[in-house]
Order: sequence, then C-alpha cells, then structure tokens
Amino acid sequence: MFFEWSLLTLLAILSIFLFIKMFYFKSITQREKKSNDLMKMTLQEAEILIRKYQIQLQRALGNVDILSEELSKLKNEMKILKQRNSKHRQEVERLNNKIKALENRIEALL
Repeated sequence: MFFEWSLLTLLAILSIFLFIKMFYFKSITQREKKSNDLMKMTLQEAEILIRKYQIQLQRALGNVDILSEELSKLKNEMKILKQRNSKHRQEVERLNNKIKALENRIEALL
C-alpha cells in the first residue's frame, strides 16, 4: 500500500514537473520564433535600405562623372581664354607702342 502511494505520488510529481517543463520550453520556443521573425523583418528592411542607397550612390557617381566632364570642358575653355587674353594684351601693348611712336613723330613734326 505504501509502495503504491509513493509510486503514485512520485508519478504525479514527475508528470507535473514534465508538464511545467513542457510549457517552459514551449514559451522559450515561441520567444525564439518571434525573435527570428523580427530579425528576418529587420534584415529585409536593411536589404531594402541598402538597395535604395546603392541606387542613390550609382546616381551620385553618374552625376560626379557628368560634373567631371563639365569641369574638364570648363578648364579647357579657361585655358583658351587665358591664351586669347595674353594675345590681346600683347596686341594692345604693340598698339600702344605704335601710338607712342606716332605721337613722337607728330611732336617732331611740330
């Protein structure tokens, strides 16, 4: 009789322990699943942001290429303008010298 009661008590305690343990592991599994789902969503959002910034970077790099080409053209135009300016200065200098020479001749004639 004592053996039967102790066996029954032991089985009841063991079944309650296993029942509690089952719910504990079930709740841990559910938390892990929620955590994994949240991580997947976060990763998907991160991938979307990365794609978005990648596209913006490609556009910006394209704009930089265009701006570099424009800058090169403007540098070339500036070189040409500097050359023209120096030619005009030389011509103005030459004409000023001619004017002075003519003024000297006029004064000599007077």
